[in-house]
Amino acid sequence: MFISKPSILSLNKSYFLNPFHLLKKKKSLIFNLFFLLLTISGFSQKKNVSITGKIIESSSNQPVAYATVLLVDVNTKENITGTTTMDDGTFKLQTVVSKFYIEITFIGLKTKRIFDFQQHNGTIDLGNIFLEEDLEKLDAIVVEAEVSKTEFKLDKRIFNIGKDLSSTGASALEVLNNVPSVNVNIEGDISLRGSQGVQILINGKPSIIASDSGNALGTITADMMERVEVITNPSAKYDAEGTSGIINIVLKKEERKGLNGSASINIGDPTNHSFGLSLNRRTEKFNLFSQLGVGYRKLPNNRKNINRDLINNTILESEGTEFRNEKYYNIVLGTDYHINKNNVLTLSGNFAYEIEEQPSETNFSLFDGTERANWKRTEETEATNPKYQYELQYKRDFDDHEDHMLLFSALGQFFGKEQSSDFEDLTLMGADRDAIQKTRTDFKEANYTFKFDYTKPFNEKFTIETGAQYLLNNVSNDFEVQDLVGSDFISDPNQTNVFEFNQNVLGIYGTAAYEADKWGVKVGLRVENTDLETFLVNTNEQNNQNYSNLFPSFHSSYKFNNAYSLQIGYSRRVYRPRLWDLNPFFNIRNNFNIRTGNPELLPEFTDSFELTNIYNIGKASLNFGVYYRYTTNTIERSVSIFENNVNTFKPYNIGTTDAIGIEFNGKYPVAKWLVFNGDINYNAFKRQGDFNGTSIDFNANQWTGKLTSKLGLPADIDFEVTGNYQSDVKTVQGKIAENIFADLGLRKKIIKGKGVLNFSVRDIFASRIRKSETIQEEFYLFNRSLRGRFVTFGFSYGFGKGEALEYSGQRRRR
Repeated sequence: MFISKPSILSLNKSYFLNPFHLLKKKKSLIFNLFFLLLTISGFSQKKNVSITGKIIESSSNQPVAYATVLLVDVNTKENITGTTTMDDGTFKLQTVVSKFYIEITFIGLKTKRIFDFQQHNGTIDLGNIFLEEDLEKLDAIVVEAEVSKTEFKLDKRIFNIGKDLSSTGASALEVLNNVPSVNVNIEGDISLRGSQGVQILINGKPSIIASDSGNALGTITADMMERVEVITNPSAKYDAEGTSGIINIVLKKEERKGLNGSASINIGDPTNHSFGLSLNRRTEKFNLFSQLGVGYRKLPNNRKNINRDLINNTILESEGTEFRNEKYYNIVLGTDYHINKNNVLTLSGNFAYEIEEQPSETNFSLFDGTERANWKRTEETEATNPKYQYELQYKRDFDDHEDHMLLFSALGQFFGKEQSSDFEDLTLMGADRDAIQKTRTDFKEANYTFKFDYTKPFNEKFTIETGAQYLLNNVSNDFEVQDLVGSDFISDPNQTNVFEFNQNVLGIYGTAAYEADKWGVKVGLRVENTDLETFLVNTNEQNNQNYSNLFPSFHSSYKFNNAYSLQIGYSRRVYRPRLWDLNPFFNIRNNFNIRTGNPELLPEFTDSFELTNIYNIGKASLNFGVYYRYTTNTIERSVSIFENNVNTFKPYNIGTTDAIGIEFNGKYPVAKWLVFNGDINYNAFKRQGDFNGTSIDFNANQWTGKLTSKLGLPADIDFEVTGNYQSDVKTVQGKIAENIFADLGLRKKIIKGKGVLNFSVRDIFASRIRKSETIQEEFYLFNRSLRGRFVTFGFSYGFGKGEALEYSGQRRRR
């Protein structure tokens, strides 16, 4: 604007360094300053023009936040100035230029140019400006796609969502399936490095949207997503509790406005019927979300067991089918209240209710060279499971930096179970084994989590994080077994008790990170104190543990170029025994193969190291990693004790485990209609320790492989087939057999993409069979389990701005 200003900036330094030279040029300097004042005065005579208005989306009649508003010079077509709209869609600009037009743009909406407007007293009020959807432009963007890219950031890999995804309206689940190291099968199950049990975060924190209840992630569309962060070796900021990894979905600030939603209906064989409804309403201040789900399904499980007594030369065989049939109802309600642009308050709740039936029938045969006895055991079990969750969350963003924020959340969860079972043994041949038993379970569990996080970037390179978390877990399990003696049911004192479990974990952490253009380093330390108490009321048995631990973490990365990056990481993790690892009660469905917990179980600790390479070669993405894990107090989950043909197995802490492995995964889009995705993971491990005075030292290895191909067929049909292989693996007492199976799915979009038809088959060849052997000097055990083939057909429909749930056949998880 000030055309004379550059002449001052370009003055030779000698004017200031040499006073004699300055005096000599005094007249010239005074003339230049006088000319500058005249120029400024001339410009100040031009009138300032203020332009205001409000951008509204025509279809929903809702304001458009973060739309781009530009003033463009009529003659040169160059941008004069610009801004983005506020949350309420309003904007304000000022200019001294007289000849310009106004251009308004927003992704997915038609660009609008305004040439005719009236000025009144130095103000141009455009009022409400309506923008329409641009479906043709969206289709064009898909053809001229911008490939999404992966980049390294210290302790994470970041997948920035490109136009090829953000413009198609795909669901978050479909987006995740394009992220290296992450896979989503046709049912919507998410895995990281081939392992499920991934923790999903939204904007860096747990969310009801990312919970296992229902298909909430299907309601997040790609154009709401900014990036996906993959964390395979979490830093000290995250819980020290061991998981297979963390996926953090970061949403854009511009959320969809208006009423959005989707509905889905599914049928399956074996019986798997469900209906789901999702609604979302976004206004200037509130984001209201809700979900409703109902369903009924049957889960058969075919089992076979062989118990062989090598001392007495007897064999007990059992074979039968178990069912888990359940009706379920689920509702989610919540709201985000945007107090202002920096403060958001979220309140959400979830209630679910399940009604279970578990009929089973098992046939037993006893041999000692010839068949000596044969009998049948039947079960009728009924249970009700109420569960609910509620969360209050407050987030504060600061103006000085987009990552400067404070977050506080309070989460409460409850799960209950009232269950009764009737068992009957009926003799078919041999000695009389007729018997009737009953069991009763009254289970209650409450969890409370309070969390505080603070992130402070001091500049674009240096950031610190600090926070704390307090977790309270309280459980009571009243369990009773009764035997029919004569005409009365008598309680069995050896299998009846009240188990109380209380665990409190307090964690405090701090991290510091320095990240330059090419390389970075991040160090952190987490301190956790665990206070655990278990108590068997009837027998007055206690197991109290209180321990504090340090969990350091270190990450560093170096970016050689846009195609190749390298990352190293270290973290110390802990696996605290879960409730069902500690719960001593017996499952007597098959009373010759009994599973129980171990209340004296100790936590296991792991030091984890990894070195990871990532390559981006054209459209292909390749990852290669080497990792090492050292675990103490290793928990072996199925250690068998054999007596009188009865196999009782439970978890024990046995020695240490050294494991070193390599991982390779890659995605390659051969064409727009054909994409391959492969994962291979191999590790060799060494076990050392002893059990009951016997050494269990041995070396072994295992590997898994998966290949997924996605094929785009004519008529807008997507086809997917996945093959899985798991090698056999040696255990402390025996081995687990290899496993190979395949899944397939078909997907067809209809009604201009608003509707989706789904067809999926899990375990096409019914080959997903789990076999295990326990081989000891005194006994031999064989276990076989098969769930069989599952076929599901579904239809989903999205309305408003919502997209159909393309993974409507997702397995409901606990």
